[in-house]
Amino acid sequence: MQKFEIIKAEEQDLPGILEIYAYARGFMKKTGNAFQWKDSYPPEELVAEDIRAGQLYVIKEKAVIHGVFTFFIGEDPTYARIEQGRWLSDEVYGTIHRVAGDGTVHGILGAAVTFAEQQIRHLRIDTHKDNKVMQHLIKKNGFRECGIIYTGDGSPRIAYEKL
Repeated sequence: MQKFEIIKAEEQDLPGILEIYAYARGFMKKTGNAFQWKDSYPPEELVAEDIRAGQLYVIKEKAVIHGVFTFFIGEDPTYARIEQGRWLSDEVYGTIHRVAGDGTVHGILGAAVTFAEQQIRHLRIDTHKDNKVMQHLIKKNGFRECGIIYTGDGSPRIAYEKL
């Protein structure tokens, strides 16, 4: 496995991060997932807000940013209600969101999960029903499918948890 450096994103990283998200949107469309992020998610304002909040991380190899993800510990409002299943635990958890890579290296999600587990063992993540690539990677990284949650705009997502 490749050795990555994971650090908090800084404002000067924003252009490169936006390029990674643009690449990820294109990849999702090519692999049958045209609706999860559509043409503009995440918006620049949300990415900048994540940077200011200190919860956006970049994954680097040899000083080049290859991946990005949001991570925080504490309650995620989108996980307050789950349908067609249940959470494995109600204990404090960490959430991984908006994972994306530039397509040049493998192991971005694995690196994000390893980093998050060093902060807290209990993790949650979700993805769109059409995102078969991410569903496979999430399960490969030890998460269990728990049910369906809904994003802020009411869109359903498959929810996963790892203890």
